[in-house]
Amino acid sequence: MNARELYNSLTSQRSMFLHSAVECSKLTLPYLITEDTSSRPNYKSLITPWQSVGAKVVVTLAAKLMLALLPPQTTFFKLQVREDKLGQDMPPEVTSELDLSFSKIERLIMDYIAASNDRVVIHQALKHLIVSGNALIFMGKDGLKNFPLQRYVVNRDGNGNVLEIVTKELISRKLLDFELPDDEVNSPNDEGQVSSDGDDVEVYTCVKMDEKSGRWKWHQEVFDKIIPGSMSSAPKNASPWLPLRFNTVDGEDYGRGRVEEFIGDLRSLEGLSQALVEGSAAAAKVVFLVSPSSTTKPKTIAEAGNGAIVQGRPEDVAVIQVGKTADFQTAAQMAQQIERRISDAFLTMNVRQAERVTAEEVRLTQMELEQQLGGLFSLLTVEFLIPYLNRTLLVLTRSNQIPKIPKDLARPTIVAGINALGRGQDRESLVAFLTTIAQAMGPEMMMQHINPSEAIKRLATSQGIDVLNLVKSQQQIQQERQQIQALQAQQSLVKQAGQFANTAMMDPSKNPEGANALGDMIADQAQQLTGGGQPPQ
Repeated sequence: MNARELYNSLTSQRSMFLHSAVECSKLTLPYLITEDTSSRPNYKSLITPWQSVGAKVVVTLAAKLMLALLPPQTTFFKLQVREDKLGQDMPPEVTSELDLSFSKIERLIMDYIAASNDRVVIHQALKHLIVSGNALIFMGKDGLKNFPLQRYVVNRDGNGNVLEIVTKELISRKLLDFELPDDEVNSPNDEGQVSSDGDDVEVYTCVKMDEKSGRWKWHQEVFDKIIPGSMSSAPKNASPWLPLRFNTVDGEDYGRGRVEEFIGDLRSLEGLSQALVEGSAAAAKVVFLVSPSSTTKPKTIAEAGNGAIVQGRPEDVAVIQVGKTADFQTAAQMAQQIERRISDAFLTMNVRQAERVTAEEVRLTQMELEQQLGGLFSLLTVEFLIPYLNRTLLVLTRSNQIPKIPKDLARPTIVAGINALGRGQDRESLVAFLTTIAQAMGPEMMMQHINPSEAIKRLATSQGIDVLNLVKSQQQIQQERQQIQALQAQQSLVKQAGQFANTAMMDPSKNPEGANALGDMIADQAQQLTGGGQPPQ
């Protein structure tokens, strides 16, 4: 089968997931996912939801995942020396030099990521993952590109490994270097090879794993013909095609999103919000009723200004009242409960509304929310961070922006995501342990039993801070102590010499021993200052 036929054959497996993703998108971000059509989506037909809670929680969770996976202040990975390959007898100077070199490479890689559009595309892909549970990222030469669920199909084996991917794009024929026949461009066929506006053509990209060579291979087709120069390949562990999933289900080729897990609450909130908005609009409408048998004319009331005096009886004029205040309160309370549940599910922190809310309570609430991210980070670390890092290292190595790192010397380790949460737990436990000892036993006993240098290193590790050349080593501390002791001894000698000098100057004949001792002390001091040479006369 060609790429178009393979795409059409795999759409049947995707239809159920795409339909659910479109329903989830309508309740959160309607522009995000639409139906798979052969033309550009008509954004004017998108329905605006009655509530904005869904959009708020999706954007908030995507921002949290973005900052956790790719933190802006530090690296999300670390190049560590493999001590099992180098041996245990390696000098510490060599290890420190390697760590310093690896830290420079880490900064170069993070500078490359910061200068690109990777964070923008990854944030967009995370929103697709939260809503639809699926997203496809292509790491091309010009940067990252995100494919929504309606623009690609994927086929996996029983273990969840990707076998083949097919994407469909609408590209203007003016941008194609491939000369298209005039009859095919101007006359669309039954397969929908040309979009409705006539300027765009459907370009299919087929990605497959070649088991013989162990490499990913892909090419592009238009009108069932391969575009010249579109064929390419990549190593198995450094593929530029990253099909991501939010939650996995055994035997399914596509993932499930976070919105789908709480679609019931979102639908209920949508219905209640619509009822409250429409009911409030009806209750806010002011209509006066005038009795037909009254002498007061409706025109008189309509034309009367504020504070005007007209003839009439009060019982002849009435105002229409909805009288649904109690019902509106019940619906509003239910909507608030559902909104609170949705906010908790999407890790939006709701601080308790009270007069006395301490900072410790806010910190504990935030920590509990971050702990819920553990399950979300596990799959993203395996399916996104590791392949993304491997592909970035391969691209930068090929372009000679970073030196080639031997696999037997060092290996990259992911320190963001679930590992960052683990470091946060270590920090909280270590701080609580030190605080308890200081309060129970006192600072003096804590200094006797706790190693300060080891405590500083563990705190820095839990914060993700590199201690190289930042925290003093034991050798440096010992050298500084020896220098301080030598300086104090020198100052003491100079002080004693000053006392002898005062005594000798007052009456040298009465204190000959002091004068001789003063001369000897000055000579010794001068010899120490000159490094053991002859003292000056």
